[in-house]
Amino acid sequence: MISFERVSKRYPEGHDALREVSFDIARDDLVFLTGHSGAGKSTLMRLIMLMDRPTRGKVVVDGRDLSTVSNRRIPGHRRQIGVVFQNHQLLFDRNVFDNVALPLVISGYDHREVGRRVRAALDKVGLLKRERAMPVTLSGGEQQRVGIARAVVGRPKILLADEPTGNLDPELSAEIMQLFESFSQVGVTVLIASHDLALISRLRHRILTLREGRLVTGGLL
Repeated sequence: MISFERVSKRYPEGHDALREVSFDIARDDLVFLTGHSGAGKSTLMRLIMLMDRPTRGKVVVDGRDLSTVSNRRIPGHRRQIGVVFQNHQLLFDRNVFDNVALPLVISGYDHREVGRRVRAALDKVGLLKRERAMPVTLSGGEQQRVGIARAVVGRPKILLADEPTGNLDPELSAEIMQLFESFSQVGVTVLIASHDLALISRLRHRILTLREGRLVTGGLL
C-alpha cells in the first residue's frame, strides 16, 4: 500500500530531512513511526500526502507512483488518506456532528449520505450520543475521538496519525491505540508517528525508527 524506494528529501536551505529511506507497508497493516524530534517523521508523512515531493527516490501509494500525480490531481489523492493530529484541530464554534461532517460537505456529498456516514463514524469511536455536543464540553480523549471520526468518515484507504496520544494519559492513550488497531482489522492501512516507546512496544506492531533522516530499524523485510 505504501512503498518508499531510496527516498531522500533535501529542503532549499540544504537540510537533508530524509536520506535513502526504503520500506514497504502492506494493505491493512499497522506500523509505528518513531525517532527524535527533527528525525524526519513529519517529512515522511508529508510525502505520502503529496504536501512535499522527494528530491530523489520513489514513493508509491496504492500502486501509484506519486511522481506521476499532477498538481490538479492531488486533492483526489488526499481523499483516500485520513489524517489525525495531536491537537485535534477541531472547530470549536461547531458541534461534534458538524466537525466530523466537514470533509464530506467540502466534497459535495448529499446530506442524507453525510448523516449516514457521520453517525457510522461516531458510532465507531463511541460518541454517537454526543453528536450535538460542542467540543469545549468534551474531554481531551473525546476530542481526539472526534478527530479520528473526522479522519475516517470519508472511508480512506490509509490513516496517518501524528502523535495522536501526545496529550493523553496512559489509559486514554491505550484506548486510542485500540481504535487504530480496529481500523487496521477492517482493511485500513495505518501509520502512526509516536514518541511513546513504552506504549508502542507493548502493542507488538512493526516500528520504523528514523535517526537524522535515515531509517535505522524496521525497513524492508
